Amino acid sequence: MMREHLLIIVFLFFGIGSQSQVLITLLFGDKLNSDGLEFGLEGGINWANISGLESHKYARKWNLGFYFDIRLKDHWFLYTGVLVKSNMGIDNLTANDLETLGATRYKGNDGQFLDGEYSQKLNYFMVPVLAKYKFNNHVYIEAGPQFGLMYKAWVEFEANLDDKDAIFKEYNKDQVNRIDAGIMAGLGYTLYKGTGWTLGAKYYYGFVNTFKGMPGTKNSSFFIKLNIPIGAGEDAQEKAAEKSAKRKAKKEAKREVKEKVN
Repeated sequence: MMREHLLIIVFLFFGIGSQSQVLITLLFGDKLNSDGLEFGLEGGINWANISGLESHKYARKWNLGFYFDIRLKDHWFLYTGVLVKSNMGIDNLTANDLETLGATRYKGNDGQFLDGEYSQKLNYFMVPVLAKYKFNNHVYIEAGPQFGLMYKAWVEFEANLDDKDAIFKEYNKDQVNRIDAGIMAGLGYTLYKGTGWTLGAKYYYGFVNTFKGMPGTKNSSFFIKLNIPIGAGEDAQEKAAEKSAKRKAKKEAKREVKEKVN
């Protein structure tokens, strides 16, 4: 219980005022970038699913947040941050799914069930903690745990009633476990000779049951992402390239000294 409370406090620290967090990133992110630290925005699209239900239709979602890419040693980095707008869930819930979730199945005035689509919507703050290895060709691989804090959940019914689009929301936050945790792995490529935007793909699979008392209900999602380092214009790229050249020169000098000594 104590661990769960600590996790909730950490997520709230990062999550409160998410729009302000993104604005601060845009305004002051370039001040944080250095040779050993890259800071910027992460955004993209993901396809989410929840196992253990009758439906298998992936829900397409958008996500946005900020990231830290911290150099550990040589090619090794620690990638972390917060997706302050991160959505999970599943589309096209069946009648059996709705019964399992205890959700309302809507009827018309004639007593017949209305035609439409039911979806489970889940909003999380997501925090990845990934070990990243960058190759010399600017390709990288990464893997590690990811943690999530659910702050909003509802079953949504979308239908066309009398030529009008109608959306009904039935909130079920109390049925969903607040803390989610699982494993994530991905790969990508950094543009502009390793100093610019990064295109990547990653996959997440949760180990915690999404719904309380419903074993086998796990979150999963496939992400396509774009990382934009703040202040990574031509000057920043040239500066990073100069520092990289200096590091290589120092390593070469040390190697030559060792060879002479030996």
